[in-house]
Amino acid sequence: YQKAFQLYRRAANQGYSDAQFNLGVYYDNGQGVEQDYQKAVQWYTKAANQGNALAQFNLGFCYDNGQGVEQDYQKAVQWYTKAANQGNALAEYNLGVCYDNGQGVEQDYQKAFQLYRRAANQGYSDAQFNLGVCYQSGQGVKQDFKKAIEWYDKAAQQKSPKAIQALEQIEKDIQDFKSLRKNL
Repeated sequence: YQKAFQLYRRAANQGYSDAQFNLGVYYDNGQGVEQDYQKAVQWYTKAANQGNALAQFNLGFCYDNGQGVEQDYQKAVQWYTKAANQGNALAEYNLGVCYDNGQGVEQDYQKAFQLYRRAANQGYSDAQFNLGVCYQSGQGVKQDFKKAIEWYDKAAQQKSPKAIQALEQIEKDIQDFKSLRKNL
């Protein structure tokens, strides 16, 4: 890692955003260098300001979690938005969570749903699960149990424990309902 770190640092100092992003990751994870979240944020910021979507997402994550910077949900939303506008599925999902919970933005279930859908369509299982929740509860979209099951199933196919549990619960609820009907 140390040799790679040296090479990335040389390229990063010459302004290459991918190298700046990679240096941020090295500092973030303590690979080839002592872990330093503040230095990670400095390198992510340089790369993010050049439009690097991965750095924008990581910077949003840092602000979201107060990692290397003071926690600031509004700044997290700003960086997630920049990355999401470039099609970054993780940023779309995390931005959806921000809208779902009203963190850094006014709560907006329809916007959360739209963002989850964008990330889910890219195959991100957590977003697929959340889309299932939206359809099951009717939060941000018209309630539709069939679509909820479809999205839970997509996430379950990727081994999402939450989605598998949701499908098992739905199956149990259907069996309970059938036995109740028989007893009427």
